[in-house]
Amino acid sequence: MSKINVMVVFGGRSGEHEVSLMSATSVLRAMNKEKYNITTVGITKKGIWKLYRGSIDKIQSGEWEGIADNWAKENNFSTNISVLPSEEGKGIINFGDGKTEKIDVVFPVLHGPFGEDGTIQGLFEMMNIPYVGTGVLASSLAMDKAMSKKLFELEGIPQAKYHAFLVKEYKENEKEVLDTIEEKFTYPVFVKPANMGSSVGITKVHNREKLEKAIELAAKYDRKIVVEEGINGREIECSVLGNDEPIASLPAEIIPSAEFYDYNDKYFAGTSKFEIPANLPEDVIEGIRSLSVKVYKLLDCSGLSRVDCFIERDSNRILLNEVNTMPGFTQISMYPKMWEATGIEYEELIDRLIELAIERFNERSILG
Repeated sequence: MSKINVMVVFGGRSGEHEVSLMSATSVLRAMNKEKYNITTVGITKKGIWKLYRGSIDKIQSGEWEGIADNWAKENNFSTNISVLPSEEGKGIINFGDGKTEKIDVVFPVLHGPFGEDGTIQGLFEMMNIPYVGTGVLASSLAMDKAMSKKLFELEGIPQAKYHAFLVKEYKENEKEVLDTIEEKFTYPVFVKPANMGSSVGITKVHNREKLEKAIELAAKYDRKIVVEEGINGREIECSVLGNDEPIASLPAEIIPSAEFYDYNDKYFAGTSKFEIPANLPEDVIEGIRSLSVKVYKLLDCSGLSRVDCFIERDSNRILLNEVNTMPGFTQISMYPKMWEATGIEYEELIDRLIELAIERFNERSILG
């Protein structure tokens, strides 16, 4: 069989840029070089696309940018590449000097805004190129916590109480917004940017003074903010894989070392613990898996997503938290670890995701 030409894209204009570098490093190390011809393209924080031919080991540190520039100069390649559709329905990378490379599928190992919010997915759709992961609508819905929560509410999906507002509203009438929050909730509450992942910009708040500071922090990342009630619950995650007939992994429980599972602990401190599978009654485990598949289908996800829930400590009631359509993908990230515990190893998981991307593209091509 001929090799599949895969373009792995990493970095991006996002507060989760560094997380993407970690995920992409793991993916590239694990990809089977006998199956795939791999082209790596990094996106800088300013949104510049650069071909990268250097060592995988230099991606996570951020050194890849300088290496990409130097390599381009030495080999008379343009530092600015373009990706274009071809008549064959595949993509072509154009280096600006007449040299091109064909791509069969894109693996966008990108997190957060401009990576898993539907924007880059729309770009690949316009170029008619297969890509790993969820499509435009599901990506944008899942990324926007305010909109997805409204949808879950309409569908009767159990979730924590929430309140969403625009930063502009807050600046124009700060006291009214704060009063509304305190009328709706008792402390503690969580304050989040509506469009962000990896716990970036999230604060657990215990009083009004901290609430104001938390809103200021969240406003650095988005124009829309979500406040959620604090749940006395266990943090549970479940991985989902597939297109029209998705399957759910065994769930995992996160046991935070701090007040909640924050950005620092997820990617740097590593002091939180986890249990896979979560130590829960069998009926609760099956309820989590069933809910995860239901929500995945409701959003019309494809490829992969991680569904995060809470289990109320006093009742074992399952409450949906959120859906991440391109979760952290290092070998120690929860999404692949849950599949490993369920029977799918990391390298096989990458293979399946590429197969699912091509499968979905071919199905859409047949429909015209």
